[in-house]
Amino acid sequence: MANTNAVQDRIVDSGVVAVLRGISEDQIAPVARAIYEGGVTAIEVTADGKRASEKIAAVDRELADTEAVVGAGTVLDAPTAQSVIDAGAEFVLAPDCNPEMIRTCNRQNVVSIPGVMTPTEAVTGMEAGADMLKMFPATTVGPGHIGALQGPLGDVDIMPTGGVSPDNVEDFFDSGAVAVGAGSAIVDYDAIADDDMDQVEATAREFVAAVEDARAE
Repeated sequence: MANTNAVQDRIVDSGVVAVLRGISEDQIAPVARAIYEGGVTAIEVTADGKRASEKIAAVDRELADTEAVVGAGTVLDAPTAQSVIDAGAEFVLAPDCNPEMIRTCNRQNVVSIPGVMTPTEAVTGMEAGADMLKMFPATTVGPGHIGALQGPLGDVDIMPTGGVSPDNVEDFFDSGAVAVGAGSAIVDYDAIADDDMDQVEATAREFVAAVEDARAE
């Protein structure tokens, strides 16, 4: 397992975390491989479905020969954080800010990215030792909210998630995002239903291209 600095660097270098939610256990490894081949090196498997730990472990095995980092999302408490870490998660995300989840990650040398919306939540996460902050849901407050948080709190790493798409990703990076999280905008569920991994890869590649263009501006 890479150290937290290396994992965080890979997330930032990737520019996007692909969120895999509700994908069957038999499909999740090939989907993750296709998204990786599309240029995404940070992949999140959500922990809100059945056999989440098994899915995380399957993706971890599938991408063991690559530079990808595999994490878990929708982690709402410390016991769930521990179970996904045991399954191989190298970073843990949540929609909320739970200090016990963050402290569990810290003890296990795993990157923690709690969800925040307000300055109070952001400070709570930072004081608990969060490595990054997930601004969620991002489109509720818009790109300008990144600067509104960073203004009084300093140069904290913020990853907006929720409604980020190729159409607005440039606005989020221009406003100070270090990376973005994306679900259906980068994970082609229609193609997955058709078992069309070439199209899954192509959709991921299009999003990655939008991120690269946004960062080049």
